Amino acid sequence: MILAASAQQPGLPEGVTIHRDLAYVENGHERQRLDLYLPADSGQPLPLVVWIHGGAWLAGSKEDGGPARDFASKGYAVASINYRLSQHARFPAQIEDCMSAIQWLRKNAGTYRIDANSVAVWGGSAGGHLAALVGTAGGANVFKTPDPEETTSTRVQAVIDWFGPTDFIQFGNALDNPDSPEARLIGGPIQDNMEAAASANPITHISAEDPPFLIMHGTQDSTVPFSQSELLVNALRKAGVEVTFQPVAGAGHGGSQFVNQENRAMINAFLEKHLKKHSAPAPHGE
Repeated sequence: MILAASAQQPGLPEGVTIHRDLAYVENGHERQRLDLYLPADSGQPLPLVVWIHGGAWLAGSKEDGGPARDFASKGYAVASINYRLSQHARFPAQIEDCMSAIQWLRKNAGTYRIDANSVAVWGGSAGGHLAALVGTAGGANVFKTPDPEETTSTRVQAVIDWFGPTDFIQFGNALDNPDSPEARLIGGPIQDNMEAAASANPITHISAEDPPFLIMHGTQDSTVPFSQSELLVNALRKAGVEVTFQPVAGAGHGGSQFVNQENRAMINAFLEKHLKKHSAPAPHGE
């Protein structure tokens, strides 16, 4: 039985309903909540796309569902999550929250018609960093979720990373700046916290078992250098991970070019390929 959903909201695709402010950590922080968009019941379990918002780990919100929200009209469940920001808790709190949300969604898959075996994460900027980190560290017991008894898998089946930082140590002028978003995330300048910075890097945790990645980055991005995605692409390919890399020519840090017809078609094809197919039961206890 589905829990009571909000009435259809203005601007939502036809037939899509939303469950707002679902707590994914019991008695947790106010930021440990998600919104879940569900299409009309087709009688089949829904592949799930988890949207992780950006905002330099110190701002941003789940409220609009980001570009992922529109995929609820294409036969996907879409979860848009909040997570604790750097002013609330230092890293790894942010990735722990993302993984806790994935666990909660899998545990409640029957209630919300979700296919627990078909989960993708998608994020932009800081959200792209966290999505990539879920992809490389999920299921590997690198980061612990708040519930030490929780064994539901955090491994996902696909990752979409939009212009996320991937290697703080090669991030240029952020190295010695105590006020950079990266420094606020890990608790101090990167050059003074190299171990913490390495732990936060998606590149650190890459293995051959990682899920397929779709990585998109503007060639004129002045906030997160284009080279950050090049580093991740090269490292994933070296490990034998399937990667699709789409440089967005002339684009900066986001913008309408990321959702033009060509790029939407690419995202749709990527999700269709990796989520809308038969998959084995979700692993537990990894």
